[in-house]
Amino acid sequence: MAGDQKYKSSDYVAAVQHNGWSGKDPLIVFDGVCVLCSRFIHWVLAHDHEKQFVFTTAQSSLGQALYRHFELNTEEFETNLVIVDGQVKMRMQAFFLVCKTIGYPWRFVCVFDVLPNVVLDWFYERIKRNRYWVFGQRETCMVPGPDVQDRFIL
Repeated sequence: MAGDQKYKSSDYVAAVQHNGWSGKDPLIVFDGVCVLCSRFIHWVLAHDHEKQFVFTTAQSSLGQALYRHFELNTEEFETNLVIVDGQVKMRMQAFFLVCKTIGYPWRFVCVFDVLPNVVLDWFYERIKRNRYWVFGQRETCMVPGPDVQDRFIL
């Protein structure tokens, strides 16, 4: 599947609304047992000063519905999903969209978006393939603290 899709089908809308997300707030779906992915979410929480993003794990009912909808493996979470203004991004494009949405100075990371997708995909694949080995894996999904719990769709 391409790294950029619009979502408007009725089955998609029904799936996400049934699982607690209105579709209006920018959403990041991440692997909740992946330490690197959880660190990325903590990074977003620290830099998203306007509190734009909401989060859910790929293991949650919403995450599972979204992975099924986009025909992704629902057991081996190969990518984060980032959904902003009706666009779904995956892999490095998801990371760039987060940086762009958060704004200055992180927007400047998007300068690397000019690299060919084959280069970005190669880089992403290396991270994906080694993330558990290098950064570790938790037994259970990340549990948000009370100060950010309202930004998580569990």
